[in-house]
Amino acid sequence: MIRYKVYFDNRVITISPEPDRLQNYALFHNYSDKEELYVQISQFAVNNDLMSLNIYSPDIDKLWNDFLDWFTVAEAAGGLVKHTSGKYLFIQRYGRWDLPKGHMESAESPEECAVREVNEECAITGHSIVRPLPTSYHTYLFQNKPYLKKTYWFLMDYSGDMISEPQQEEGITAAEWFLPGDIAHIKTNTWQSLLDLLYMTLRV
Repeated sequence: MIRYKVYFDNRVITISPEPDRLQNYALFHNYSDKEELYVQISQFAVNNDLMSLNIYSPDIDKLWNDFLDWFTVAEAAGGLVKHTSGKYLFIQRYGRWDLPKGHMESAESPEECAVREVNEECAITGHSIVRPLPTSYHTYLFQNKPYLKKTYWFLMDYSGDMISEPQQEEGITAAEWFLPGDIAHIKTNTWQSLLDLLYMTLRV
């Protein structure tokens, strides 16, 4: 039933067509008009004690479009790379575990961006897209303006050398390959949006 999950660090606003009673939310909001919606977003953004908010409306498309209007939307793409050994490629960026990703360039498709970013951030070549994964959304401030980053994710295959050469100028201090059973140890030092993606994809 949930259509969109938007992360504010590890806090989340979910957008759904009706109240999501299957989860425990700190607050529910029945969308009625744009101004009231923006009050809810702005209050959630500054209240770190409020961990979750469910905003719902049967007109989910209007709700989502009005929600996006609050932000400047930036698009990015990245990859979950699986080696033929069964291991998956992770990076550590600014102290947290993540997947290689980056902003889309002008006239670049999500697929092209994802392949390029994996190459640039992890120094591997010959990786190829298998299928798309769920898109993620998270917010951040840049020059005191609210941005929403929409990240397209792709599962990729790779059969070359398991290189560990991170792009340090992008704040990446490690690139490591993990078996699914080894991924549990990174869960306390990563983003909730990434945990959701890994659970939906690998059930870890």
